[in-house]
Amino acid sequence: MNKVITDGLVLMPPAFTAGLGVWSSENGTPGSTTWASAGGAAIVPADQDFGGCLELVKSQAVTRLRYMGETPVLPGCYLRITARVKAMSGPLPSVRIAGWAGGAGGVNVAGVPQTGPAVPLPGYGQVVTVQAIVGTGTRIGVDMPWGRSAMYGHFGLDLTGPDGGVVRIDDIEIEDVTGVFHRKMMDWIDVRDFGALGDGVTDDSAAFAAADAAAAAAGVDLLVSAGIFRLAADVTLAARVRFEGRVTMPADRRLALTRSFDFATYADAFGSEELAFRKAFQALLNFTDHVSLDLGGRRVQVGAPIDMQAAVPDRTTFATRRVIRNGQIEAVDGPDWAPTVVTAQATYTPAQPLVLSAVANPAAVPVGALVTGAGVGREVYVTARNVAAGTLTLSQPLHDAEGTQVFTFTRFKYLLDFSGFADLSRLVLADLDIQCNGLASGILLPPAGEVFELRGCAIHKPRDRGITSHGRGCQGLTIEGCQILSNEMSLRAQDRTTVALNVNANDAKLRSNRIVRFRHFAVMAGSGHLLVGNHWFQGDDEPQGLRLGGLVLTQPNVKTTLTGNYIDNCFVEWTNEHSASPAFDNQFSFGGLTLTGNILTCSAVAPWFAWLVLKPYGAGHFVNGLSVCDNVFRAVDGSVDRIERLDTSFAPLDFARMRNIRFEGNTFSNVTQVTASPVVVTHVQATAATVWTVQPGAFLPFGGWARRVESVLPEGMITGAAGERRTELPFVAVEQGPTKQNVTLNFAQPAKGRMHLRVRVDVPQ
Repeated sequence: MNKVITDGLVLMPPAFTAGLGVWSSENGTPGSTTWASAGGAAIVPADQDFGGCLELVKSQAVTRLRYMGETPVLPGCYLRITARVKAMSGPLPSVRIAGWAGGAGGVNVAGVPQTGPAVPLPGYGQVVTVQAIVGTGTRIGVDMPWGRSAMYGHFGLDLTGPDGGVVRIDDIEIEDVTGVFHRKMMDWIDVRDFGALGDGVTDDSAAFAAADAAAAAAGVDLLVSAGIFRLAADVTLAARVRFEGRVTMPADRRLALTRSFDFATYADAFGSEELAFRKAFQALLNFTDHVSLDLGGRRVQVGAPIDMQAAVPDRTTFATRRVIRNGQIEAVDGPDWAPTVVTAQATYTPAQPLVLSAVANPAAVPVGALVTGAGVGREVYVTARNVAAGTLTLSQPLHDAEGTQVFTFTRFKYLLDFSGFADLSRLVLADLDIQCNGLASGILLPPAGEVFELRGCAIHKPRDRGITSHGRGCQGLTIEGCQILSNEMSLRAQDRTTVALNVNANDAKLRSNRIVRFRHFAVMAGSGHLLVGNHWFQGDDEPQGLRLGGLVLTQPNVKTTLTGNYIDNCFVEWTNEHSASPAFDNQFSFGGLTLTGNILTCSAVAPWFAWLVLKPYGAGHFVNGLSVCDNVFRAVDGSVDRIERLDTSFAPLDFARMRNIRFEGNTFSNVTQVTASPVVVTHVQATAATVWTVQPGAFLPFGGWARRVESVLPEGMITGAAGERRTELPFVAVEQGPTKQNVTLNFAQPAKGRMHLRVRVDVPQ
């Protein structure tokens, strides 16, 4: 930096031969005495050393020479004042550079040094150069640091020491020497100083490494100045780095910014937000200095799916916790979002429940494609393919697809696609806004891995799917505090096709999420799931509208708990559609489901709507372990018949094997028939009879049998036909009547009166 060059700043005083009227014998301020009127000064037109110069007689203790022009003193600008002096006769004085610091209003800035170091003149005719540097900052090498209060100076020199000597002074020079301090003032080292060319062709990797080592040792930043720098090798920078230029690298080479690991710096480095995101993710999985990639609240716009494994070509597995957080990833329109649809003939046999064999043209079927066809359950995907063997591996078995048929394979396109990894565990997405804009789906999980987490994220308007698992990369999946909003808000529930998420493996935790108007909120295979504090709603504006399953559980023995959720205008659908042999064959049947403390509501629905629908896909199944307790059921704008329903489209339940079922403590509003088991029913026998028939069947879940009476308690006296007291205890017969939903009380003699019975639909174990 040189203000004379860059800003046209005038610093140099005029030559002495131009006249002494601008040279003061005092401090140089306006009105001070000039050497033109003071005695003891003369202009020498032709000195052998100086040419034109000034000759002075030292006549005072401090003989002053000051230029009366106001030389600007600017912040960050450093001035060097130079004078060449020689003694001609008389006593030898000392000489020093001096100045008068001028502040606002023409007042001297007190308390700052206004003289430089004094230099004795060694002898007659010997030229001595004296210098001093003036500036606002206190730095090594600055003789007169004047601070920010100084605005200008009157510069010159002082003669000190004995009086009577005669000296000659060459023209005084004032120059901008800020460049001398650049290495101290500027907290960076430029890669170009170490040989980087920035021509986009030469490999500058070695120059970057050398410059980085110097910057790190000096504790300053590394500057990548303007240009395009090709890096053909892996480069790790230990110093903080600033990018004015940008870098290019092969896809398999990585740039690790260990002290500047943030998205903004990578965006500056590569000049493309999408490429920067890929390279930053590559670095995140390849060095240990950082566990989190902070997008800094930035938006990354992408016109095609981001293949996250292709961004890290040296890794197909990773199992150390890493976090991507705090930003937005947005799909922009383009042709690459269109799903790939392939139809192919294939053969399925339950003996190989996860394999399609004899696939026609398997190479055309993409991994991660949704499989549809006759006998295929919901959310079945292609996990892997073997082109040589002509087989496809499926995420779930098919319930009724034995034989050969034509299947359709639809590969949705996802903003974040992790399917290229063989195994990826412990990746966390936190506080991300994933804007699908109806163009793209959201996230495709890896085929294998554990504890993939989404925390505080939002997925807006996915085209087909919000979060998809096409394998077992959803083991221990955690989704907490997230919002997933449909792209099909205005459609009727039955016309929607989008699914917010699916799960194939075990132990998913879905907590405090809000999901709005999908066909299904979650299709969940596996077991050990926890759903706590979520709100999912799937209604529409159609009167008496059709409602679909919000949560679809596809494994019979689910070992799953729903607690404190708000289930709105949809139902919990419990099936075994992901079973290759769906009929019961001594495996676990339906069980292990707990619904406690949930709010379940609906509005303007048909009366046959129910919040819990059990749908066996094969014969012989029963319920062994179901708890529906302390929930609130409420219908608005109409009423519903009951809260639960058995869908026998494929098969009924075996009511003779029902075990461990509890429907207790629930609250019902606008529900015509309350469901309870055990249920306390009151029977009034008005006419004396030896057999009382009690009908608790309407209360029993799923239309099951009256299988157990836990207690019989008379209210008041049991009497005979004439009012005589009956004291004998009746015996109970269960599973009575054509539907086996009745209970009989059998007396030795005709009796009448009121009796309370506690009846169960099951036999507890």
